[in-house]
Amino acid sequence: MPRLPLLLLLLPSLTRGFRLHGAGRRHPECGPCRLDRCPEPSPCPAPWIAARDECGCCARCLGAEGASCGGRVGTRCGPGLVCASRAAGTAPEGTGLCVCAQRGTVCGSDGRSYSSICALRLSAQHASRVHPGPLHKARDGPCEFAPVVLMPPRDVHNVTGAQVFLSCEVKAVPTPVITWKKVVGSPEGTEALEELPGDHVNMAVQVRGGPSDHETTSWVLINPLRKEDEGVYHCHAANSIGEAQSHSTVTVLDLSRYKSLHSPGPADLL
Repeated sequence: MPRLPLLLLLLPSLTRGFRLHGAGRRHPECGPCRLDRCPEPSPCPAPWIAARDECGCCARCLGAEGASCGGRVGTRCGPGLVCASRAAGTAPEGTGLCVCAQRGTVCGSDGRSYSSICALRLSAQHASRVHPGPLHKARDGPCEFAPVVLMPPRDVHNVTGAQVFLSCEVKAVPTPVITWKKVVGSPEGTEALEELPGDHVNMAVQVRGGPSDHETTSWVLINPLRKEDEGVYHCHAANSIGEAQSHSTVTVLDLSRYKSLHSPGPADLL
């Protein structure tokens, strides 16, 4: 018989199969409820996961998101959660983890992104004690925010003929559009911004997602570096919420002049 997928949800029928320690029905072995014999209950992470044991007598906590479930004792998950099997070899057979039945990031009414609707509900239980007004789901997906430059481009000092690059790492939702511009002068003496790569055959601009969620990295490659490439470069990021920018300076030294300055003189050869 083929092995079931590692992330197969443990169906309710599996839980009911534990006749001695099952989670959903009163066992024939259950006697009269003696509350004085119940173990001292521990506080549950959230009020909504409090429940009774298999005999409907002693207080116990249902599994919160990320808690172990299933197994010989038939531990159940809290409301809105299901028991998903773990990778083979990482836990006893028949056990799993409580995961949210509705997967996917959600945006809360507090402007924060939550890994699942279950995480938002758990946070709402604690928030109601401190902040007025109910915390609820505002929309599916992460909350939108304007671009934030996480890693601005660094200043560069190099010689003509070298290969250099400037990188810019931005975080935003929705994904931002990143452009590179260079400060250039006009005959009238005013400054303007020239979008790159433009007509520069020695420049290339690339963009990729990452390294983390909702982050975008862009860089401009200059090869070979020329004296006229010297100047100030702007990284500009924008989405429907807002925009952000950062800049760096490229300083270029002529290679022949650099060699003459660093070549040994007669005194150095003695």
